[in-house]
Amino acid sequence: MNITTIGLDLAKSVSHVVCCNQAGKIVRKKMLRRTQILHFFSELAPCLVGVESCASAHYWAREIAKYGHQVKQIAPQHVKAYVRGNKTDFNDALAIAEAVVRPEMRFVQTKTQTQQDIQALHVMRKKCERDRTANSNEIRGLLNEYGIILPVGISHVYKSLPELFDRQVENGLSELFKELLERHYQKLVELDEHLNWYTKKIKQLSQHEACRRLQSIPGVGPIIASALYQHIGNGSEFKNGRAVSASLGLVPKQHSSGGKHNLQGISKRGDSYLRTLLIHGARAVMRVSKHKETPLSQWIKRIEQTRGRNKAAVALANKLARIAWALLAQGGDYQPELTTA
Repeated sequence: MNITTIGLDLAKSVSHVVCCNQAGKIVRKKMLRRTQILHFFSELAPCLVGVESCASAHYWAREIAKYGHQVKQIAPQHVKAYVRGNKTDFNDALAIAEAVVRPEMRFVQTKTQTQQDIQALHVMRKKCERDRTANSNEIRGLLNEYGIILPVGISHVYKSLPELFDRQVENGLSELFKELLERHYQKLVELDEHLNWYTKKIKQLSQHEACRRLQSIPGVGPIIASALYQHIGNGSEFKNGRAVSASLGLVPKQHSSGGKHNLQGISKRGDSYLRTLLIHGARAVMRVSKHKETPLSQWIKRIEQTRGRNKAAVALANKLARIAWALLAQGGDYQPELTTA
């Protein structure tokens, strides 16, 4: 039984495996519980293992690779085209086994544990930031019902709430509502403390050598640098800088037919969080480049004059992503004089 390719359909409790030989014929099918997965692969000779990129896929890819197997992750939308017949777990595993051997298939980079740690930190910080904004908007809406209008912005909420629930101040609010405001204010303060802790932790991680080099790029600070590192890694999984931009949805979407090529807006694929950070960083660079005459500033001005400010910001974000890949894949620091105008 010469197994060369394996398709692994992961699940929470029970996963399904389909093993194929070099001709693509099924030679073994098996249902595995979580505790059996690593033991199963430890008994096999090294082969190509395809995994659908889903929950826990990065963990299993790293663990299975320790036994000498070559593990490749495939995005679910690319696997779907190879599913035949009814949707069953074994058919899904077979589709993965067939998709993983295709020469033009695009694979998902397996993250290291460090990259996953950074990603988890960003996810938790983003959720805390979102909760703080939601709670701020909620209390502004409640105060609106009492005829109190607070200016837009979280800082105004933090400044105004202590004055509103002050028992010594008569402002027409009942004691019960003042007590509610005080409790809500304590919740906002706690969220702010959590957010500051996450931000401080990200800044500590940004002292990593790769993140330090990324911060030499204009518009890239500790938060963007760490987010870029968790996405790109050492750059080996991407062919070039354009592949990084494409993975972040910063390249035009193409719709061509009959020899006519039509380029539309950006594709907005991939990590929307990192794409947003890069565009915000690009806008910051554009604000400070108005009175500069560097090659990058001249390039920004030319794009902004011909395409408009928003498209210039996206184009600059695209360039920043490419520069980030070059630094991670080839080493060195950002050299502004080498940036072509």
